[in-house]
Amino acid sequence: MSDDSTTSFSLSLKDNYAFTVDFGDAGVPPLLVDEMPPLGRGEGPSPTRLLAVSLAGCLGASLLFCLRKSRIDVPAMRSDVSVTTGRNAKGRLRVKKVAVRLAPSVPADQQKRMKRCLEVFEDFCTVTAAVREGIEIDVAVDTQPA
Repeated sequence: MSDDSTTSFSLSLKDNYAFTVDFGDAGVPPLLVDEMPPLGRGEGPSPTRLLAVSLAGCLGASLLFCLRKSRIDVPAMRSDVSVTTGRNAKGRLRVKKVAVRLAPSVPADQQKRMKRCLEVFEDFCTVTAAVREGIEIDVAVDTQPA
């Protein structure tokens, strides 16, 4: 029995390098994705920033899940993320590093109980584990009449 599942959604060109993302879920508003200047206009987060946000969001959720499952109170949490880009050997711009800093607010008397969660939470983050291991990416181009 496989736990594999597939989620699909669509991106449609708005203009220039901006795309509108339709997640196809009731109550989830469309998202505008745009490249930063000089390529795009920066009217929405860039794909690079979305990758970094996906990592930070997943890591934060994984840590929060473990802490809550351990009955540790977390009334607030902040996640800060930075993404470093640079050129590869072919001169192509690539994401070189993503740094995530998680700052959960935990009562002082419960902080010692966080040890186990701090050891394991990263392994349960679907996005981080996939990026670290490499993801199979299938690309197809179906030309449409204009």
